[in-house]
Amino acid sequence: MTENVNNPLLTRSTLPYQLPVWEQIKPEHIVPAVKTAIAATEAAWERIATQEAAPTVANTVYELHDAGRQLSEILNIAFTLFSSIGGPELEAAEAEIGPLLSAHDNTYRLDERLYNRLAAIDLSDADAETAHYIKTELLKFEQGGIKLDAADKAKLRELDAAISEAEIAFSQRATLAMSDNEVVFTDAAELEGLSAEQLAAYEQADGTWKLPLDNYTNQPVQAELKLQASREKVLAASLSRGLGEHESSDTRELILRIAKLRAERAALLGYPYHAQAVAAAGMAQDSDAIMELLRSVSSSALAAAKQEAERFKQLAAADGLRELRAADWLFYEAKLRAELGIDESELAPYFELNSVVERGLFFAAEKLYGIRFVPLPELKGYLPSVKTWEVQEADGTPIALFQADFFRRKGKSGGAWMHAIVEGAKRDGNLPVIMNNCNYPEPQSGEPCLLTWDHVITLFHEFGHALHGMFADSQYRWTCGTNVARDFVEAPSQFNEMWAYHPEVVANYAVHYETGEKLPAETVQQLVDAATFGQAFATTEQLSAALVDQLWHRLTPTEVPDDVAEFEAHALRQVGMDYDLIPPRYRSAYFTHTFGGGYDAGYYSYVWAEVVAAEIEHWFRTVGAENGDGGLNRAAGEKVRRELLGRGSSRPEMDSVRAVLGRDPEPAAVLRRRGLN
Repeated sequence: MTENVNNPLLTRSTLPYQLPVWEQIKPEHIVPAVKTAIAATEAAWERIATQEAAPTVANTVYELHDAGRQLSEILNIAFTLFSSIGGPELEAAEAEIGPLLSAHDNTYRLDERLYNRLAAIDLSDADAETAHYIKTELLKFEQGGIKLDAADKAKLRELDAAISEAEIAFSQRATLAMSDNEVVFTDAAELEGLSAEQLAAYEQADGTWKLPLDNYTNQPVQAELKLQASREKVLAASLSRGLGEHESSDTRELILRIAKLRAERAALLGYPYHAQAVAAAGMAQDSDAIMELLRSVSSSALAAAKQEAERFKQLAAADGLRELRAADWLFYEAKLRAELGIDESELAPYFELNSVVERGLFFAAEKLYGIRFVPLPELKGYLPSVKTWEVQEADGTPIALFQADFFRRKGKSGGAWMHAIVEGAKRDGNLPVIMNNCNYPEPQSGEPCLLTWDHVITLFHEFGHALHGMFADSQYRWTCGTNVARDFVEAPSQFNEMWAYHPEVVANYAVHYETGEKLPAETVQQLVDAATFGQAFATTEQLSAALVDQLWHRLTPTEVPDDVAEFEAHALRQVGMDYDLIPPRYRSAYFTHTFGGGYDAGYYSYVWAEVVAAEIEHWFRTVGAENGDGGLNRAAGEKVRRELLGRGSSRPEMDSVRAVLGRDPEPAAVLRRRGLN
């Protein structure tokens, strides 16, 4: 193919860690490279399926793994660009390869010859990791339709292609909606409460101020805006995303299409609805059990939130407001936090980005796991602002490369996330290249990037994912790092948040960027004491979204509604979460977790995984603690690294949890963690 001549995606990088040569990679390289790699992979599958030799680990499992290596490497690069750079050309490439990848996956999942070869392998000849992989892979074949007849297999291919196409379109429209709905103010007086630095960052050339939106419903800036009208303007803009105000970012028709397609797919595979198909593939196993957990925790959270609301109503009345409204919650929560001695505006100078990263994230990781982070500025990212560190054991042995892209820009996906640019599978001989992305406002040249406390927690959360990827100690790409059950993957990120609050850690990174003064000890203690502050609100908005996600995916094909907003309102009433003062963390119209794919019928996994995280945190503070250190020591860290973080899905995830705890986790732990028990 002439279009593949000199295509950098089809040539393995010679840079250290196989880091991509980003400056050579263009959007037009992606689709031809993916097509070429798909063809090569499928040709390898055909050779494996038709060989005469009896199936063995070497000629089947190893060969299947090796066959997918090139495509996996290309996709890691492509999806980095799609999420971190964006733009029309990359969006077009993403839209084109989506159906190709769906069809490619079905070519594998519906090949009875490959299924039969895996099923025929004598597991007594396989090591424990490989035997576990074979068992789980056979189950995935069965859940993916391997036993359907030819006509139904063809129908499944059609459904998967249509779902993939619609998910990509939804994600792109949801990203566009954040730009379409940026909030414009024409008078600086409307922005009373914002700092001079914030005003400078938001000011436009035409003398207006444009506030960007995060992909949550409630926006962090609401906590600072002193005028109720301004807060309401921001929240209204956020809530209206995707609902038709801008045709180019209207997601409603896509939501209905995706819900119906997923329901049809579940029915074809013999499931009552899509939520059960998803649950069966995770730790939860049962959608009813998921609903039971969500409803139990959410009812406790909502009761606590209603109690908090009474206090906020008093504060609003004292400010002369006629009523407390949804847009006011974060403002009065921040006000109450300040009354408790925690003022976000006064804290921000102590949370300078580089200090939080190097003296917070890295400091805690060194204490726990004995690793260190060495800057490697000569290894470039896709933009000059991307930072790079080599991750080394205490003796200097390299184990991974870590990169970070901290700042918001147009085209970049919203939120924060971790992904692997290179996965650290032993069989591939690679060390992992792991990346964290955030969306913090980029400061003016020479100015510091000052974070909110929520930003600090987000950094520790995403770095927990990064550590999970860096510590990969598995043979296969399929089982290494964060390639685990979806309702387990958030546990390592969640329990890593505990170190943001640890007195020794926070005292190390919370240093005033101008004076060098450390955050006063009493303020550090206030942060520790306030770890559960605001959890009634946070839990209510999170679980409202999780319940809506479940209810969208507990529909049969004939039950899919005609109106998105009406269904969402009905769903919230159905589960008793229709509380006007706290809308869901994500409205359906911009709920990319579920309608963009990846967490469809799976947003529950955050709280399911939090049960595990809560128990691991408790273990650190009790069993793992030495001399009152709260578990911040090498012995505790090494056990968690060895038994849980490094294992990936090389064995059942619950086995890894039990190896640390010595027992099964208990659901009540999540209420304890959030201070709602």
